[in-house]
Amino acid sequence: MGSRFERFGILDSTASLGFLLALVLVFLFSPLAWSQERDTPDLQGTEALASSPQVAQPQAGSVSGKVVDQSGAEIAGAVVKLTHEGESTELEVTSDEDGQFMFSSVGPGAFRLTISFPGLASQEFSGTVLSWQNYVTPLITLAIATQVTEVHVGLPPEELATAQIQEQEKQRVFGFVPNFYVSYVPDAAPLAPRHKFGLAWKSASDPITLVGVGVLAGIDQAGDRWGAYGQGAQGYAKRYGASYADVFAATFIGGAILPSVLKQDPRYFYKGSGSKRSRILYALASSVMCKGDNGHWQPNYSNVLGSFAAGGIASLYVPANDRHGGNFVVSSALIRIGETSLAGVLQEFVFSKLTRTKGSQRTSLNQKP
Repeated sequence: MGSRFERFGILDSTASLGFLLALVLVFLFSPLAWSQERDTPDLQGTEALASSPQVAQPQAGSVSGKVVDQSGAEIAGAVVKLTHEGESTELEVTSDEDGQFMFSSVGPGAFRLTISFPGLASQEFSGTVLSWQNYVTPLITLAIATQVTEVHVGLPPEELATAQIQEQEKQRVFGFVPNFYVSYVPDAAPLAPRHKFGLAWKSASDPITLVGVGVLAGIDQAGDRWGAYGQGAQGYAKRYGASYADVFAATFIGGAILPSVLKQDPRYFYKGSGSKRSRILYALASSVMCKGDNGHWQPNYSNVLGSFAAGGIASLYVPANDRHGGNFVVSSALIRIGETSLAGVLQEFVFSKLTRTKGSQRTSLNQKP
């Protein structure tokens, strides 16, 4: 009996040790299994993630609209061009019989439309189309294009010069003082001899010129210039005649006779642009430089020789004690040349602002109304 119980006891102890050993093994290896399980990729989760939809990409939209004219009528055949911002290429369509147009597959972003049709003014429209958007523009109206007419004067040069001289003869400082010998047209037609003589006569016979000579004669008499003429009405008449003879001779010799013979233009051509220094030099040089009938600049022989000729003629009627020999002619000529330079400066900076009814620029060689 005892041995059986002892045997059973041994067996029980062995069983207990085996059970304890199994528990220890379970305890030791269960964390490793857990960690392996934790570190094992979740294939099902990965496959699920891989099968999920991709991030949405921008999708093309469309741009459409309608083109009409000013009356609201649809325009068929209008050319519509679409340019994407930052791109040089453009898309092009034409409007249908209902004036409708459409661009499909237009990438998202800013765009510009250019709409044109023969005889109508082009229009532009800018907008921004979004992904998947069907962009419809406001109603696009094309108006009649503004007509720009360019007319080239077909008159022969001599007839054109006649028209220009007629304009010049309306020019007056303060609206009444003659200012006929200046051209505000830089490419004015060359003057024929009849124009030069007509302009000289118009200037010399103008009532204001006659009045001005009378004022000058009165000043000379008050200062007892040319004392040999005496005083009173007779002395005034002589001074008036001498002063007018000076004006008449200088105007016709230097402004008509010599310019016709030498083919030079007696007018001052207003510059009006450039630096003040260049304009002053230009004006001062007008007494010794002029434009020829051929349009080229050349020495102003007409004015220089005319000044000496007028001085020589004046020596025939000026009292002998006022002539001072040959010096009278030279001094008179130099004074006239200096007066021409001074007149140029006044024309450039003063008279141009005070002249009423300037010669119209419309009568230039290339008229553009």
